[in-house]
Amino acid sequence: MKMQINKFKQTALACSVALGALMSSAVSAETLIKFHHDLPEDSAQHLAAERFRDAVAERSGGELRVQLFPNNTLGDDVEVTQQMQLGAVEAAIIPTAKLSGFVPAMQIVDLPFLFPTPEVAHRVLDGQAGDDLLATVEPVGLKGVTFWESGFKQFTCDHPIEGPQDFAGEKVRVMQSPIIMEQFKAMGANPVPIAFGETYNALQQRIVDCQENPLVSITQMKFYEVQSDVVISNHAYLGYAFLFSQRWFDALSPEHQALLTEAARETTTFQREETARREEGYIATIEGSGTQVSTLDDDQLAAFRDATASVHERFASDIGTELVATFEQAIADAQ
Repeated sequence: MKMQINKFKQTALACSVALGALMSSAVSAETLIKFHHDLPEDSAQHLAAERFRDAVAERSGGELRVQLFPNNTLGDDVEVTQQMQLGAVEAAIIPTAKLSGFVPAMQIVDLPFLFPTPEVAHRVLDGQAGDDLLATVEPVGLKGVTFWESGFKQFTCDHPIEGPQDFAGEKVRVMQSPIIMEQFKAMGANPVPIAFGETYNALQQRIVDCQENPLVSITQMKFYEVQSDVVISNHAYLGYAFLFSQRWFDALSPEHQALLTEAARETTTFQREETARREEGYIATIEGSGTQVSTLDDDQLAAFRDATASVHERFASDIGTELVATFEQAIADAQ
């Protein structure tokens, strides 16, 4: 009887060990992908990231699991980019301007008045010119697969803006980007680099007088609460490079690499459409708060375009004259 009990215990133990090994194997087979972005959960970026997460889980049969970290939870964009180089963060969408310190060529997207319309921007970035630009991040340990966006940037200020002369002497919050700083210097302003998450307080405390951002950021971060004027200028495009850690990506199977790349690119259209769909509502929200919303006319836009034309010439060599020529041709073809 004791022998039967001992045999039963041994069998049960063996089953328990086997089950534990099976569970351990299942857990180790799952690959966790930390995904960073800098906007709140109620944003087109986050909704698109959720779609990407769900597509990856479904297509991989649960082998790949994306965990979303919105609103700079893992650190600011520059800090996260550094973590990606080390393989500590696997995926992120990073504003192209924030990548200028890692890859100067990437800042071409931030040139003032580069893209005349969203449609042209999309055709160029989804084509060979965009692929050439994404390839420039590989030498610094990143893998670029597509471009998401916040859309075209608008000016906000604590007084009306009708021409470039209205920026003379003003302190303007900017991203840490040489091109964007030079854009405002060309208009006589004093650019002040401030982290995105600290911008509201900087405006509220009058550390700076003005700033630029797409409507999604102006609304989601409530910048309009501490600015009297929002000016629809569409003067520059804010694109996001969808990146993976190159070190981490290279360790994946070719099947998983293809799955992630395809899911990211397929989600791009939804992300852009959702951004555009929301813009009309953003304007209504800003106007409802009592903040003045105005739109620059053709003559005013021409004045801004002339005032910032020197920025293109100044940064052509930093970006790379061949890449600039490729983009200029792609933009002409897209029109």
